[in-house]
Amino acid sequence: MGENVVILYKLVLVSVLSGLIGLERETHGRAAGFRTHILVGIGSCLIMLTSVYMYSVYGNSADPSRIAAQVVSGIGFLGAGTIIRFRASIRGLTTAASLWAVAGIGLAIGVGLYLPAIFTTIIILIVLFLLAGIEKKLLRKSLYKTLQVETTGEIHLLEKIRSILSEYNVEIKDFEVSLKDKEHITYIIELKLRLLDKHMPNISEDIARINGIKFTRWIYSQT
Repeated sequence: MGENVVILYKLVLVSVLSGLIGLERETHGRAAGFRTHILVGIGSCLIMLTSVYMYSVYGNSADPSRIAAQVVSGIGFLGAGTIIRFRASIRGLTTAASLWAVAGIGLAIGVGLYLPAIFTTIIILIVLFLLAGIEKKLLRKSLYKTLQVETTGEIHLLEKIRSILSEYNVEIKDFEVSLKDKEHITYIIELKLRLLDKHMPNISEDIARINGIKFTRWIYSQT
């Protein structure tokens, strides 16, 4: 009876810890949110409990680490499902990493490492809640800029713009094309770029010299 109470305690604890992490993802509108994180955590915990039980019954013929290792590798497929390509950007990496971490928390609780699991959850929540703001204000703000370009409807112009950006080793995080004037066929291209400030004047000048480009301007910083 006492052993069953401990097992129930482990399952409840992992549900709470993984649910806290999933709740943070849910508030950001991610596909893998509250329920998904709880299911991953509680599932990996149950698998770890099953592995430990098999070892207690069958002895050395059952290696509990083998099943746990399969959880760690197998969770990668679920994590990959949360990563999507949107336009020119990749989204979902943080959610995939949090799923992988929650699986680790489940395994830790399953084997009885309560304090490490709790502390890991606290650290993950700090990373997701606090460090995201610091990264946005101190790091990405100085790295990501948005360049607005007005151009004619010639498709080859976009390739020329990309060619110039590659010369400066600039990474295109995202881009959006909108029609400005249907009658005269002019478009506005907004390119979210990862670059150093010192390259900004040269890039805008080089792109502005392309035949068919009407104007270029930097409009704001974007993460």
